[in-house]
Amino acid sequence: MTRLFRDPLGGCLTPHGSVVCIGAFDGLHRGHAALLHETLQRARTRELASVALSFEPLPREYFSAGKRPPRLQLPRSRFEGFAAAGCDVVGLLRFNHALASMSAESFVSEVLVKRLAAREVWVGPDFRFGKARTGDVNLLRQLGNQSGFVAHSMETVSCVDGERVSSSRIRDALAAGALELAASLLGRDYCLEGRVVRGQQLGRKLGYPTANQRFQGCEPALWGIYAVRVHGIAEQPMTGVASLGTRPVVNGVEPLLETHVFDFDGDLYGRRLRVEFVAKLRDEMNFPDLDALVAQIDRDAARAREILSHSL
Repeated sequence: MTRLFRDPLGGCLTPHGSVVCIGAFDGLHRGHAALLHETLQRARTRELASVALSFEPLPREYFSAGKRPPRLQLPRSRFEGFAAAGCDVVGLLRFNHALASMSAESFVSEVLVKRLAAREVWVGPDFRFGKARTGDVNLLRQLGNQSGFVAHSMETVSCVDGERVSSSRIRDALAAGALELAASLLGRDYCLEGRVVRGQQLGRKLGYPTANQRFQGCEPALWGIYAVRVHGIAEQPMTGVASLGTRPVVNGVEPLLETHVFDFDGDLYGRRLRVEFVAKLRDEMNFPDLDALVAQIDRDAARAREILSHSL
């Protein structure tokens, strides 16, 4: 079972030593998969614990002024991705003022040495750490030499169309509705996962009941209306149409994923569902009244059914 920890300070979690990889890991894309694979292989070879170390919230969210930048993956899904890869320990360190103020030297001594007994540390080529991002790969290597671990920087190993795979490139693809490009960068179709919560039940009154999922204060990386597959209801994924936005017609504010599952009539409250985005149908729109909204939903549902009938 994968162990999760949140606190940077405390007793040693891996007293026999560990191989650690560090990063934001937003989306767990193909480049991240390569870094995780190397970490796991080295840990198995040396019979050490494998550790994936990240942060929650992500540093780019913590330092953002005003509106948070979009993110690809919610915290639980990120943890589950690490666990599925085979990591023994996952750190989603609470990124707060104390951690943001920690010097690079203190981060190494307190987290990598005392907390994780690191023997190897693996990072990406652009890795920065410590207060004001003063630490880089060279400093990590120097501190590692003094502290008993070896630091490695994995150069770019994953490219699509001649360009490096990155979380920012995936966010750009999703924002542009380029789901096929996003899937090729991720190594899988883009999905969002979360628990179904109660809404205003307006969809049911309009003839399109929806399963509603919120974003825990995070900003989605894509908006609009989509043809989707829904995992977690039956053994096989079910098809549907989903709206991801702030619902301008009914004065929504918080981002909400509303998914209408085709040919299903049941209670999904509290169920954890994974929504797979197959094709973008249109952007979120404003309508003069609910009748106009329903007419557009009819068109969206018909088009989604057609797309999904031809999609494997």
